[in-house]
Order: sequence, then C-alpha cells, then structure tokens
Amino acid sequence: MEPTNQELAEFSAASREAARLGGEVLLKWLGKITVREKGFRDLVTQADFESQSVIRDFLTQEFPRHRFVGEESQPAEGIRPASDFCWIVDPLDGTTNFVHELRSFSVSVALCKHDSAIVGTVLDPVLAECYAAIRGQGATLNNQPIRTSNCNQIAKSLFVVSFARGTKRDDPDVTRFLNVLEQAGSTRRLGSAALNLCFVACGRVDGYWATSLSKWDVAAGWLIATEAGATLADFTGAPLTLERPHFCITATPELFAQAKPLLEV
Repeated sequence: MEPTNQELAEFSAASREAARLGGEVLLKWLGKITVREKGFRDLVTQADFESQSVIRDFLTQEFPRHRFVGEESQPAEGIRPASDFCWIVDPLDGTTNFVHELRSFSVSVALCKHDSAIVGTVLDPVLAECYAAIRGQGATLNNQPIRTSNCNQIAKSLFVVSFARGTKRDDPDVTRFLNVLEQAGSTRRLGSAALNLCFVACGRVDGYWATSLSKWDVAAGWLIATEAGATLADFTGAPLTLERPHFCITATPELFAQAKPLLEV
C-alpha cells in the first residue's frame, strides 16, 4: 500500500527535523573536530558520529518500525526490523570540507520504500538552506518551489563532478573530466554530492556526474533534483539504482545528450 498524502507530509516534516538536528551538531563541532581515517583518504569525525546518532534516535523514536541505514552505521542497523520503509542518511556529506573548515557540507536524509526515495531533505546548515522533495509533489528550497536551469548547450553550462578518493591520472574519470573540461563552459569539484544534486535542482549548476558514490550520498538529492525537473540516467546504459549510483544528471534532456558521449570512456 502506498503512503497517503498525509503520511508523506509527516515523513517529510520528520526528515526536515532530523536534518535540522544533525545540522546543529555539525555547527557545534565546526572548528573543534577530532579526525581519524576510515580508509585511504577517507576521513571521519566525531561530528559524523554524533550527527548520525541524534538523527537515528529521532527517526527511530518517531517511526520504530522503519529501518535505518546511515553512512556510519553498523551493518546490522539496516537489517531489523522488517519494513518496506528505510531511512537512508548521510550525517555529514562533505567531511573533508568540514575538516578544513571549508563551509560547504550538508546533512542528507531520505525515506525510501522498496529502494526508491519517496521523501528527501538536504540541509546546508551554514547557509540555513533546506532543500526538500516529496515524490510526485515537486521540490523546494526553504519552502519555495525550485526548478532546474533551462541550459541546453554544453558550451554555456557549469558542470560539477565527484572523484573517488585516491583517483589516479589514468583513471577513466580523469579522461571524462578532461572531455567535459574541453566542452563545458566551466567545471567544478565542490565536495558534497548531496549539495551538487541540489544545485542542479535549483539551477545553480547545469550538470553533475559521478561514479564513486554510495546510496546515502544521493538518495535524497536524486529525488530533489528529479522533482525539480532534472534528467537523470546512467550514462553507460546500465539500470540506475541506489546500490550503484553511477550517473549523470543535467538540467535538460538536450544537455544530457551532449554530455553523454563525453562520459562514455
């Protein structure tokens, strides 16, 4: 059974409150962090853990039958209890920016049913910008409707990209970057996948591609961007799933068609 509009509204309000609580933690820890490495060039901070903890505590209290998966979760957290609904959370997207006090990071909270997001919120706590969407009901920024840009020429576009940690010069993503760099108006690497998707949604950037992300990076942002009118697809032709977020997203179908051959390497 699909959730009612009232239930969707309740889920959306909860996602926004959860993101707000996580954002408060990040602002508290900004400039006062303890850092360690999860893996090669993969930083994690006390802020990540505390942000996820307050989000998890809030959501599991509000919805005790829903599953919860976060970037800093232990595997068992996403297994119980049995439910069609699962909260997918990145408590701090843009950890490297956060560690260096570069004020471009976010909290991402999505509710998925059968691996498809039905509610999503991405919060930039520094700018107090809250992006949100409900499936089939459009996307907003601080409660005001947003749409993608109408850019349909790659020569006039601004593209952003996410690179994997430890990318080498002979990696296909470097070739993709150079291909786009030669054709696009401008390119950027900004550091928060969730915000990149929201920037496409509100027209601040025109396109974004990535091959190295996880579902918690994109679950909320994909919904927000597509509800704002973005074109989203796997540029290799493979099925697009949250478990394999290998994608390009653009403001318009025309721009996607121009970017796709540049990424097929």
